[in-house]
Amino acid sequence: MIDRLVTLFGGGGFLGRYVAQDLLHAGARIRIAERHPSSAHFIKPMGQVGQTQFVSADITRPESLPRALVNADVAINFVGILDGAFENVHADGARNAAEAAREAEVETFIQISAIGADPQAASKYARSKAHGEAAVRAIYPDAIVIRPSIVFGPEDQFINRFATMARLIPGALPVMRPETRFQPVYVADLAEAVARAAVDPAPFAGNTYELGGPEKLSMLEINRFVLEAIGRGSKPTLEVPDGIGATMAKFGWLPGAPISWDQWLQLGSDNVVAADARGFEAFGISPRPLAAVAHEWLIRYRTRGRFSETKAA
Repeated sequence: MIDRLVTLFGGGGFLGRYVAQDLLHAGARIRIAERHPSSAHFIKPMGQVGQTQFVSADITRPESLPRALVNADVAINFVGILDGAFENVHADGARNAAEAAREAEVETFIQISAIGADPQAASKYARSKAHGEAAVRAIYPDAIVIRPSIVFGPEDQFINRFATMARLIPGALPVMRPETRFQPVYVADLAEAVARAAVDPAPFAGNTYELGGPEKLSMLEINRFVLEAIGRGSKPTLEVPDGIGATMAKFGWLPGAPISWDQWLQLGSDNVVAADARGFEAFGISPRPLAAVAHEWLIRYRTRGRFSETKAA
């Protein structure tokens, strides 16, 4: 058991809920800070009575942040968006959260960023993530920055999106930027690393970590895996030419799944761990590959669920 109070900005989101669970199991007290706290009430039964608190907070509104940080030992910023006002959320919001944490004398600040964060990047998303890192570092030089690759898990918007497309789209499954590589990381492995940093921050203070899974997979390979996993291995794929893909992105759509121009720009670069980056080894964690766990929830996309044949249908 540990005597630490951890504030989780965006703690009810995809990654935050897994980190919350790990922290509760470690005995920490947590405070979930959300714009709409009721949306995260499902976390409460994961811990003991009095172990979880909820507070309304919005990192784009500095005046809402102080009460979320009262007596906190650690603050973690999970807040991120895939479209919209990137600078307002990823850069200004991160700065607001760090400034409020410093004012409240919070000892440790953990910023969840993303692989590809670069002030010179083509996409606004990647640039804003880099600006957020810089803003936090200016306030907390010893902040812990964690950059994951694409995160997968039962509630993700990545693997599940491809599975939905594969099930609904007749004929060939279109694949944009088929050669772009990713290093998909399982949400539970990523959450364990974040929780370890929160429980014992000293070994990680001041460092940036890039966390990816054990495999580097192309967009085409990921889609082929999904097809096999949901029993549609015989379904063909259609590699969308870049010219057509770019035109579709400019109009903000893709058959079965919207894609913005900024997301198209992100697909222009591989999303993998840099060769010289600190990774999972620093946390003593061996990340699991996509194939080791994804079948557990992808089964719901099969025609007959768990009673379907695992071979191509």
